[in-house]
Amino acid sequence: MNHYVTGAAIRDLREKKQLTQRQLAQTLCVSDKTVSKWETGRGLPDISLLEPLAAALSISVAELLSGECFINANRSGNLLRSKFYVCPICGNVLWATGEGAFSCCGVNLPPLEAEEPDEAHSLRAQRLDGEWYVTLNHPMRKDHFISFFALVTDSRAEIVRLYPEQSAEARFPYRSGTLYACCNRHGLFRIQL
Repeated sequence: MNHYVTGAAIRDLREKKQLTQRQLAQTLCVSDKTVSKWETGRGLPDISLLEPLAAALSISVAELLSGECFINANRSGNLLRSKFYVCPICGNVLWATGEGAFSCCGVNLPPLEAEEPDEAHSLRAQRLDGEWYVTLNHPMRKDHFISFFALVTDSRAEIVRLYPEQSAEARFPYRSGTLYACCNRHGLFRIQL
């Protein structure tokens, strides 16, 4: 993409909102000819107008920049449908009670798909002093490590963030639920407790 926002995206989003070019222009305090130039590719909105433009079109700035409109179909949160998102640039971990539209560092984040652990990612959880003591025999180097453990039950979620050169271990209150471990190279793994 050569431009940070396309005219076709602006036009499509404006039409979905059933706004005329003039109505959108009035909202943004620009002329309708300016909006026409954006939509025909003969000009681009100033960067200072991106937030007001996104607000006028009822989308996020990330959606405006990508030209895609994300619809979150979840009508109510259910912890058992939890999704995890990890930024490939900065390593931020996001958790949601379902799928949504998330971005970090300018990147749209897809939800991680949890798999059953393989031999190299065999999670061990043992009950110790009324808690789950979770371990994973896994490298914890800067280029290959477990970034977090999470325990999700029907009423709560707890995440323990891990960093390279730490041990791949954590403690959680003793509850039944789903235990997750995220490897920065191989993805998300889960077991039922």
